[in-house]
Amino acid sequence: MATIVLAHGAWSSAWAWKKVRPLMAAAGHTFFTPSYTGLGERHHLADPSNDLETHIADIMGVLEAEELRDVVLMGHSYGGMVATGVADRARERISQLIYLDAFVPRDGQALVDLLPEGARKDMQARLKTGDGWSIAGNPPPGDTSPDDLVWVSKHRRTQSIKCFEQPLGLQAELTVPRVYIQCMRYAEKGPFTQFAERARGHNGWRSYELDASHSPNVTAPEPLMKLLQQVLAES
Repeated sequence: MATIVLAHGAWSSAWAWKKVRPLMAAAGHTFFTPSYTGLGERHHLADPSNDLETHIADIMGVLEAEELRDVVLMGHSYGGMVATGVADRARERISQLIYLDAFVPRDGQALVDLLPEGARKDMQARLKTGDGWSIAGNPPPGDTSPDDLVWVSKHRRTQSIKCFEQPLGLQAELTVPRVYIQCMRYAEKGPFTQFAERARGHNGWRSYELDASHSPNVTAPEPLMKLLQQVLAES
């Protein structure tokens, strides 16, 4: 059974994975879902200084405090930025890296560098309409149920723009086995096809497709869990 540590997406936190946690437990996995500083139950720590390195440190702290090794590290969406930084700094602790519809940065890239021009402009526009240092989230996927829309809207929080604008510095090329899961109902609209195609074309990667929208932890937890079980079994 695996020890899995999650680097969650932007504007989200541990609460968004409550449907997946019992499925992980039933499968016998140990599943850590830490919340980033400034989000979820740690929203009281929201501050303009919060950035990508803050969130990398959050996950690193869990690995160290829980003395975790042989970890399957999974990054969802923005969490791909965080997971990449963690895998770079804790190479001896990570056995596999899973990107779930996530950004896969190279050395020196920020999340905004990986967005289409229109999405970058939209992010800046949202920044100007708020408090000047944080931005509100993108709309939930269109197939989110009415009950889940209420739940998600209740708990999502704005996030410091520095998280998206800070470049990620890497010590060296990652050599840990990596998996890319693309959520196909978001493939045309989202920015993630570039990473899925990169994964299909490189050694050291395995590539999978999931018939779900961008937040399968909310909209399709059972199909997501089934695929994750396949990924772990084939590792």
